[in-house]
Amino acid sequence: MKGLKTEQEKFWMGKFGDDYVERGDKSLALSGNVSLFSKIFSRAKSIESVIEFGANIGLNLMAIKQLLPNIDLSAIEINKKSVRELELLEGLKVYHQSIFDFVVDSQRDFVFTKGVLIHINPNKLSYVYDLLYKTSKNYICLAEYYNPKPVNVDYRGHKNKLFKRDFAGEMLDRFKDLELLDYGFIYHRDNNYHDDCNWFLLRKI
Repeated sequence: MKGLKTEQEKFWMGKFGDDYVERGDKSLALSGNVSLFSKIFSRAKSIESVIEFGANIGLNLMAIKQLLPNIDLSAIEINKKSVRELELLEGLKVYHQSIFDFVVDSQRDFVFTKGVLIHINPNKLSYVYDLLYKTSKNYICLAEYYNPKPVNVDYRGHKNKLFKRDFAGEMLDRFKDLELLDYGFIYHRDNNYHDDCNWFLLRKI
């Protein structure tokens, strides 16, 4: 792996990222992801290939595989412990590297992040936006914490590790051939989910 560029990369590559693998109810997260992506895919057509930026142990991709059994799946993940779990998933192409080291080798129909942009150094977001755009053939989905203006939030006692903002709006401003196709909110009091999250489905036109 190339030299790490930000403190956030080191944070997720290290012990906190290792511990995150064991956190949470995986069965609940998986069922919630099936519900979420079924809504999102109801608005997207002809999805044959998907790549997730920051896949952790693959609970999002497992859900997608349930919905689209013949899908071509890929994952980018920086944490070694997470990658070991990802490599157990049949047919998944895994890029064990930082997002910043990823080189686009082919475009995918559907490119997405879920709870990842919020942990990217804000000074590096424009690079990630460009990478998401270049990797996508048709759709980009961002499922992240939303705030109309950028804010820095303490994250489990750590500073400069969680940032909320209007990620989708910034991408729409940056790329004039993107359109907002749909958006929604999942709520932790809904028994299908375990967290609050806004999702935005963008399409190239």
